[in-house]
Order: sequence, then structure tokens, then C-alpha cells
Amino acid sequence: MNTQTSPIPNTSSITPFRKKINYGLTKNKITVLQVNLGRKCNLACTHCHVEASPKRTEELSSEVCQQIIEIINRFPQIKIVDLTGGAPEMNYGFEKIVEAARAKEKEVIVRSNLTIFFESGYEYLPEYFAKNKLRVTASLPCYLESNVDKQRGTGVYNQSVLAIQKLNQLGYGTQANLILDLVYNPALPKDTNFSLTPNQQQLEQDYKAYLLEHFNIKFNNLFTITNIPIGRSKQYLQRKNIHNDYIKFLESHFNSGTLSHVMCRNELSIDYLGNIYDCDFNQMENIAATDSSGKKITITDLLEANNLDLITEIKTANYCYGCTAGSGSSCGGSLT
Repeated sequence: MNTQTSPIPNTSSITPFRKKINYGLTKNKITVLQVNLGRKCNLACTHCHVEASPKRTEELSSEVCQQIIEIINRFPQIKIVDLTGGAPEMNYGFEKIVEAARAKEKEVIVRSNLTIFFESGYEYLPEYFAKNKLRVTASLPCYLESNVDKQRGTGVYNQSVLAIQKLNQLGYGTQANLILDLVYNPALPKDTNFSLTPNQQQLEQDYKAYLLEHFNIKFNNLFTITNIPIGRSKQYLQRKNIHNDYIKFLESHFNSGTLSHVMCRNELSIDYLGNIYDCDFNQMENIAATDSSGKKITITDLLEANNLDLITEIKTANYCYGCTAGSGSSCGGSLT
């Protein structure tokens, strides 16, 4: 798969992202609730910004789960409930939140790694997804087996193919209310020959043609996502001594046209402890969202204030260049 490449810029320092955007990015009305249910996962992918793995035990508590359900029940402005992890299906509260959100006719996105279908005790998931009309957003970082297994582990590609075929049998990818989206992210760079994500529309056509021809697989949308330099990606870049160079590369491709579309504008990210962040990346870097007085916000604060819109300004960091480089990047793919 071809990617757009460019030499690293000849600059001595990184412009702070906050300065690049003239010192402020405002929050819009909240319509998306993204919940990280925990760090437990059956995989340990090399690019995982959450640093999830089978050894992690952190997950949602029953108290925070009930608070999230209260948010869903109380605020009709929430249109989408986006469940992530780790493998969200493995963490406490997954089904409770799914069913509460669907009862209120919210769109529910489950960010599945697909291989979870083959773990003992989780074989029921494809039928559960279809019964509840969950929108499945699944990582498949390439349509070629070798590239996927290098990032995600030996055998992951074949299991992913079988999982998608199962979802297709249930109507995913063909029925209007059973949406299956796949996610591409590039391999982590080995040197300073960095690349942006390919054109999303063209790559989607390539994916669809290859997967249909070889596996009779159908899906709805392909989302191209940039590797954000946090978590395991950051650790990898630092080991290669190219972390700052990578951020400089992203900065050199900054596109101000993405700013009105970045996912943090209308989203709240909630961690398993009930803390509030502007996005999942800030959550992993422990940059908490604050109200106008500078106080960190928790889900308890939202409920006590009876207001989801306590945040006026979004917290940013230099890794935000990853969301705003080139065509942009978000949980829903490219932005422009």
C-alpha cells in the first residue's frame, strides 16, 4: 500500500501546538460519550496507545458504570456512545452500558479487535452485536496478512478475516442497520522516512476490492488513523531516537482546516475511574479536562451540575499534530 512520504523538516524546535492554533481550541456542545472501559485485552499490539494487554487488570467499577448509565439516561444531547478499551468486551460494564444506551436509542460503537470472538466465553459476541445493532469499528491495519501480524501478533489476520466473515453472515456490511467499519493505521516508522496516511477513499477501494476477491468480505467504511506518539508508539519512537523528529514531521504537515472537525470538539472521554478528558489520547497522557476555574472534572461533577458542557477550552499537547496533519485523523478517520 502506497503512503505519502516526505523528508523531515529542517527545524530546530517544535512549535507548541497551543501556539500554532493561537492559544485556544473551544469545546462545542457535547454529543459523543466515549468510554474507556479498561485496559484488559487479549492482545498486546505494538502500536497500542492504551498499552493494553492480557496482563492488565484495570477496569470500570460498578459505581462509575452506574454513573455513566445515568448520564446516558439523563442527557438526550448524547447521540453516540463509543465503547473502547483494551478490548471493551472483556471489561466490566460493557453489556450494561450497551443495553442502557440502546434503550435510549443512542448509536453505540464498539471498537472491537475481532479476535475476541475466538476467546473462551466470548463466542456469543457476533450475535450480541447484531441483536443490539451495534456499530462495529474494527482494527485491520492492512489488507495484507504479513503487515497485520507484524503489528498485532501472529495469526491475528486470519482470525480477523474469520470474524468479519461471521459478521457478514449476520448481515453486517450489507444491512443498513448493521454497520461494519475497518480501521487502517500505518506501520510504525523504522527511521526518519515518515509518511502520512494514504488517501482514505482510494485505500478504502483497495481494501474492498482485495477483501472481496480473496475472502468474499464486505464492509461499510475504512477509517485511516495516524499513529499518535503516545503509549507504546511513543516508547517505540523514543527507542529509535526519532520521537521529536516524528512530531516535527507531523507539525510540518499541520492543516488548520482540520480544526473544526477534530473529535475532541464535541466529545467527552471517560476513564474507568470516572475522570473526564477531552479525548482518549489526553486520557492516556493523564491530561484531565477542567472547567472555567481550572478544576479537574469528574463524572460526579457532571451529574451534580446537571450539565455536560462544563468545558470551555480543550487541553492540547504537541501530539495533537497527529490529529491535524495532512487530511487529519480521528476515531472516524480522516477529517478533510
